[in-house]
Order: sequence, then structure tokens, then C-alpha cells
Amino acid sequence: MTELILHEGEIPADAATVRALLREQRPEWAGLPVVAAGAGTDNRMFRLGDGLLVRLPRTAEHAGALRKERHWLPGMAARLAPLRVPEPVHAGVPGAAFPLDWSVYRWIEGAPPGPGTVSDWAALGTALAGAVRALHAAPLPAAGERAGLDGYRGRELGLCDGWVGQRLAELRASGGDGLDLPLLAGLWRAGVELPAPSGPPVWLHGDLKPSNLLVRDGALHAVIDFGGLAVGFPDAEHAPVWDLPATARRAYWRAAALPRETWLRARAWAVAVAAAGLPYYRERDPAFAAECRARLTALQQHPEEGDPGRS
Repeated sequence: MTELILHEGEIPADAATVRALLREQRPEWAGLPVVAAGAGTDNRMFRLGDGLLVRLPRTAEHAGALRKERHWLPGMAARLAPLRVPEPVHAGVPGAAFPLDWSVYRWIEGAPPGPGTVSDWAALGTALAGAVRALHAAPLPAAGERAGLDGYRGRELGLCDGWVGQRLAELRASGGDGLDLPLLAGLWRAGVELPAPSGPPVWLHGDLKPSNLLVRDGALHAVIDFGGLAVGFPDAEHAPVWDLPATARRAYWRAAALPRETWLRARAWAVAVAAAGLPYYRERDPAFAAECRARLTALQQHPEEGDPGRS
């Protein structure tokens, strides 16, 4: 199978790359089996032996996200317990085989949520809402210690209006993908036209889509991939729930008990991120593009679902 190249400036890597890095930096692990364990839009993953996971960033920008993650993750574990979060065990540095920082973590057993792994979708939605509440309630670092924690999904919607409009225009120009683009644009506009959030900033995971959740024994077990960790407004944090089945979404909305304006902005963020991903990844990563299209389809089919003003 041909390796997908998703970004300009991407650094190719495979199992041989991992072995070379280990020989240089952790020779005690160099003899362990190395098996590809998937690839996201930011990192490639390799299982190392039975108990470890190696993550290699695709680009220099993504290496910075790994460094940020390693710095803050140890303090997140207790906050999200009993859910597991990644535990860094080695901070890899550039080597002869790979020019970027990289990381090794404890392996967390589990699988992404899906029809064959989740026994109760409502329970999963409720558990995810609890994890979000716990994260958002965690104490923040001092303002002077927040370098690198200003991800765009923690900012005001209006700052993204230009590029979201461009992505929606690209979708129209390419035929629309069978989507109701005027309706979706209206959902975006309904969020943008609200007053800016006025509440305090909170910790944000930044990308709680299903592939960043792990299920074990039918229930939510872990939250992974904190590369998008940020401090900001909480609205976008709720957007990935549109990627879950309706039963999980409805349970999440009930448990989250969001103010209506937060919900409206979350819905707008759900449109924005998916509308950006669909044209960008259509040829680069068709599977991920399909996930973006599925989110937009769910939004247009159930645009009022979870609205606190209608419950």
C-alpha cells in the first residue's frame, strides 16, 4: 500500500526509520518488534514491542505539537482519571534517520469507537461529556507560561470567517458533494453573528474526534493525541460530537448542558473544521475526507439536535 503524503514538507518514515532512531537513542529497545499502528494527519504511529508506541511527526510544525504534548500530559492524567491519557516515556531528538523530534509513549490497549467496540452509545456520550468537563475545570498555567497554547480552535469564530468562506466556495465549485451548502453556510453564519464568548478561557484538547478516543470492554477508556492542546474559549471542543452516532450525541448534549450560545458556536465550529478538511484531504486522504463529509451530512440532517433552546 502506498504511503499517503498529506502535507508540503512532509518527512517520510517507516519501521526502518524507527529502528535506526532506537539504535541511536534507546538501544535497549532496538531489538523489539516494530509494527505500523496507523497514521493520522499529524503523526505516524508504530507499536514497539507489547507495551510502547512510537509517534513520528509528519512535519516540523507537528514536531512542535509533540513537544507541547510531552510537557503538559503528565499533569493531565490525574485530571481525567479514570480515563487513560498517553504517558510519555522518551523524548526523541533528531537523528541520522529522521530530522525531527519524536516521542515514545506507553501503549494503551483499546480501539476507536465503532459498531463493534461500543456496547452503549449513550454511556459513551455521557462519559465523553464528563471528560470534557473535567478538562475544562483543570487549573490553568499562569499567563506567562502559555507559550504554544493558542490554537485557533480556542479563538473567536469571526477570526476564521475568511478561510471558512473560501472552503465553502471550494466545495460549491467542485459540485457540492451532495451537501446542502446554503444550509451549512447558514449554520456557520448563525455562530459567527453571535457576540464573542465572554467566559474565562479553559484547557482544550482541541480535537476530540472518534479516532482520538479509545474504547475497551465496550466503554470509553482513553483520550489520546493531545497535539492540539490549547487554552481558549470552549466552543470548538464540543464540535466533534457530530462525528458520533445520534444516540451518543444526544447523551452528550444532555450531560454537557451547554448554554445555547455555546452550542450554536460549537455547531458552527463543526461546520468550519469539516468544510476545511473535505476539499483539502479529498485527494490526499480520501478516508479522512469521507469523515468530514459524514459530519457535514449529520449537521444538515439534524441542524437543531442538542439545541438547549428547543429542548
